[in-house]
Amino acid sequence: MSASRTGLRRWLVSAGAAVSTVALLTACTSNTPEAPEGDGGGQAAPAAPAGANDEPGDTVVIGFSAPAADHGWMGAITTAAQAEAERYEDVELRVAEGTNDVNLQISQVEQFINDGVDAIVLLPYDGAALTQVATRAMEAGIPVVNVDREFSTPFAARTTVLGDNYGMGVSAGTYICEQVGDNPDAVVAEIAGIDSLPLTQDRSQGFADALEDCGLDVDNRVAADFTVQGGQAAAANLLQAAPQIDALWNHDDDQGVGVMAAIQEAGRDEFVMVGGAGSANVMREIQAGGSVLQATVIYPSTQAADGIRLARLLVQGKAMSDLVEVEVPRTVQLYAPVVTADNVDQYLPTAFES
Repeated sequence: MSASRTGLRRWLVSAGAAVSTVALLTACTSNTPEAPEGDGGGQAAPAAPAGANDEPGDTVVIGFSAPAADHGWMGAITTAAQAEAERYEDVELRVAEGTNDVNLQISQVEQFINDGVDAIVLLPYDGAALTQVATRAMEAGIPVVNVDREFSTPFAARTTVLGDNYGMGVSAGTYICEQVGDNPDAVVAEIAGIDSLPLTQDRSQGFADALEDCGLDVDNRVAADFTVQGGQAAAANLLQAAPQIDALWNHDDDQGVGVMAAIQEAGRDEFVMVGGAGSANVMREIQAGGSVLQATVIYPSTQAADGIRLARLLVQGKAMSDLVEVEVPRTVQLYAPVVTADNVDQYLPTAFES
């Protein structure tokens, strides 16, 4: 067994342990009343058993800001956060209008500080750009829960809720190795998201590391922007540049709508495709079969809902009741499983719509 394979297997075991830990943490909060029936598209996390943390406490005013809901995953993030807040009579959620304007998002956080909210749950458009204002909130005594896109200093947040971007890449690369790894000349392509974002860089690094473990690498790579239009344009360029592909990973299922349109227009079907994020439309296509799209990697759209839960606990001085530790954890990282035809029924009910 190669050293790199040993390292990756250890990493995967750790990731498995991490998902068990996150499941435990979700149960440990014991702070969710019975969930109302919804119509899908961005569900909050399942209800936990009733417990002391369920009991209403002092009212908690939470300011929430996220980028514009210009694709399904981001829309589901905000919808899930609002749904989670509505489950608690002691939570007042103030939602700023979604924006991709960094300066406007900074001003939204400044307004939350001036209003004296009890906590802020913030998914920044750009983590580095929002670090300074988040730090000011912390210095003003307002706990900040950082969601998804990390700040550039730990002083900017009390708690951070993350998906596993590196793990997404590892999961996608490992699956592709299983599909085409016996061909040392297999041509692997990658359609990334926004290249300037650390999350995209982490996904690509995990993908490259997993491919290296089976002797493959990325032969053709383009970047898109998480939108349908961007995905279609990037995929068209990729398909024109690469007349033969054996496996393709697309980082994001929202931009994947455009990627699939470009593939169909080009009449290409010689490769295995893996998606990213875990949208419902992709899962339905996997379920139906007969497509190049055979798998996707989950990137949970419940992160902000978890942020709402944790913000409530922080302000009310509560913790994870089943843990010995008496404080809310500093970081919670969610897992990135691969969804295939074999397990799609398990994940489809909580998928978001692209």
